[in-house]
Amino acid sequence: MSKTTDSQERPIYFIFITIVLDMIGVGLIIPVLPDVIRRFEVNPDQIHHLFGIFISTYALMQFMASPVLGALSDKYGRRPILLGSLLGAAIDYVFMAFAPNLVFLFIGRIFSGLTGASMTVANSYIADISDKNNRAARFGLIGAAFGIGFILGPSLGGLLGSYDARAPFIAAAVLNFLNFLFGIYVLPESLAQENRREIEVKNLNPVGTLLSIAKHKSILIFIFCYALVMLAGNVHPNIWTLYTEAKFAWTPLQVGVSLSFVGLIYGLSQAVLTKRLVPIWGEKKSLMIGLLFAGVGYLSYALVNHGWMVYVVMVATCLSGLVAPCLQSLMTTQVEVDRQGELQGGLVSLVSVISIVSPLIYTASLDWGLKQDQPIWVGSPYFVATGITLFCWVIVTRRLTR
Repeated sequence: MSKTTDSQERPIYFIFITIVLDMIGVGLIIPVLPDVIRRFEVNPDQIHHLFGIFISTYALMQFMASPVLGALSDKYGRRPILLGSLLGAAIDYVFMAFAPNLVFLFIGRIFSGLTGASMTVANSYIADISDKNNRAARFGLIGAAFGIGFILGPSLGGLLGSYDARAPFIAAAVLNFLNFLFGIYVLPESLAQENRREIEVKNLNPVGTLLSIAKHKSILIFIFCYALVMLAGNVHPNIWTLYTEAKFAWTPLQVGVSLSFVGLIYGLSQAVLTKRLVPIWGEKKSLMIGLLFAGVGYLSYALVNHGWMVYVVMVATCLSGLVAPCLQSLMTTQVEVDRQGELQGGLVSLVSVISIVSPLIYTASLDWGLKQDQPIWVGSPYFVATGITLFCWVIVTRRLTR
């Protein structure tokens, strides 16, 4: 490989690592969080409640910060915002590791959500340096980074947490700081001066950002479908542990192994299948096929009656990994180059809102299913996800084939 090619690929590696670290940061502390909260001698009856608030706080802060970081990157460039977020995350994880009480721990998690909103800028960077020949594949690589982070985060957190509850926080700080140093040397600026624009205060409001991108009527249907896809996809992180315990009496180890396998299959499908199949089928056909496989997959999860069957479903429905990168690529091609930060900020804000509300939907549906006399209704959360996905498939098919 030539030196020129190496220099062109290094920023992609950096963005990939950055998103992996963001996802690790989400999952790293989950296995140790109850022990961390107990360290402050809170009421045992409040542990689960505080756990939920702690997780929701991260998503809420991402929702608030995403349009701000997107707008800042549209004015000052992607590079300084990305590097600043990494350095801030490193400092914040050290802060949380040595938080003297629960209040300071929550303050630290607030700042983690703010720095974790760098996903907006990372997506904008990919849009800046990509063209129609590689855009979907590169967004697929971003999806693979999600999968890898989803694998490494909980498992690494559980392993390190078995030695010390503070260890996962220290590890996250070190990883973010090392990537910050890496970025100083390998990350060029991607946004040309002539494509930058001034910050509009109205676009710093996360709700305002969503309304702003909704003005692009050509992508409104895709934004709506993106929201549905993310809502359906959240069924796994929100309910998987409770569902598999209720239906298969799985132990935490079995749950962890299965979640790692989910992340592995999802990451491989986005990194490998997107790159190989989208050039053959095209983005539109790939999107429709991916949605159909996703819907069948969720339905299968609801209906399986033996634990080993879920692994078969994961492999058999791996084409569902085509959905997110194809949707993102279709949207970015129809938005002006100086509005990419705004678009990506809006999408990340949308995902953050969904991350806040989706646990309520899926836990309520599981509670309803467990109260029924028939075992099949234990899969209610996955029936809900199936309905959402197939509804999205109908909308997309009508839009792309008319």
